[in-house]
Amino acid sequence: MVLIVNLDKKNHVLVTGGAGFVGSHLCERLVTEDYKVICLDNFSTGSQGNLVNLISDNNFQMVEGDVTNETLLRKLCKNVDIVFHLAAQGHVEVGRKDVHRTIDTNVTGTFNVLEAVRAESVTRMIHASSSEVYGSAEFVPMNESHPLNAPHAYGVSKVAADRACFSYRQSYGMNVEILRFFNIFGPRQDSGQYGAVIPMFTKAVSNGISPIINGDGSQSRDYIYIDDSIDAYLTVLKSNKPLVMPLNFCTGIDVTIAEIATEIIKRLGKEDKISPSFSKPRIGEVDRLIGDKSTAIDLLGWKAKYLFTEGLDLYLDWYCALDKSHSE
Repeated sequence: MVLIVNLDKKNHVLVTGGAGFVGSHLCERLVTEDYKVICLDNFSTGSQGNLVNLISDNNFQMVEGDVTNETLLRKLCKNVDIVFHLAAQGHVEVGRKDVHRTIDTNVTGTFNVLEAVRAESVTRMIHASSSEVYGSAEFVPMNESHPLNAPHAYGVSKVAADRACFSYRQSYGMNVEILRFFNIFGPRQDSGQYGAVIPMFTKAVSNGISPIINGDGSQSRDYIYIDDSIDAYLTVLKSNKPLVMPLNFCTGIDVTIAEIATEIIKRLGKEDKISPSFSKPRIGEVDRLIGDKSTAIDLLGWKAKYLFTEGLDLYLDWYCALDKSHSE
């Protein structure tokens, strides 16, 4: 791997986890906004296919590597003035089965990124956190002061990553901002064994298979469409008000897993053929997540543009078009 050293690092950006679902959308948007983007990914869950629109762009560079590689991170951070840290092991069930991988990536990896940012005097770091740090809602909507009661390894690792970011801000005066997203969904989201609920249900129903709900389906989440989450990143990036505290990005409305299954079945025209089936609950699964969006509105003027049903329609249109192209 050879990198050209930028004498002027302004508008040069590193996105860790940039080949993933959210990261690839962020890379595309940043390039569109005239940023020069280095994308770092180990392709454990990300895909080069997610970056097909960027590979030939002169303002984009793909680097295969891992946030556990401190030397590589130092080299990359020499060339940028902003780091978006999205790289993570992001699935609750994988976290339960493989704690060491989850901690290595999400905690040690975050410390490595922070150290590289500090050592190379990178101007700014924007860290992707998760609503899973909160655990099940003790009150709703859940604001940024909600207790951090994550009941599983993934959530605990994100709490630790958040606190690491806070500690570097306090100890070294670094400009580290924490964006706490609720459940993002949209095109390119993984539908595999450890995929997210919406793409997994969509894949099953499209294939004439009943979507499997763990538990009774009453557990709920606050879903934010991918375009709204990318707008959040760009709003923070362009703001002249650095965030000194973690900030929720959410819709303030929750949807149950059972409702999601029903909506997908209905929208794909399978009401007469398919109904959800139920399995045992997942160990440590959070019951309810619904965010308070007021701080993001007050500080940044950001709020979600898409209702859940609007985002779901856009996702299903994308999925069906992709499915059709693969079958031709």
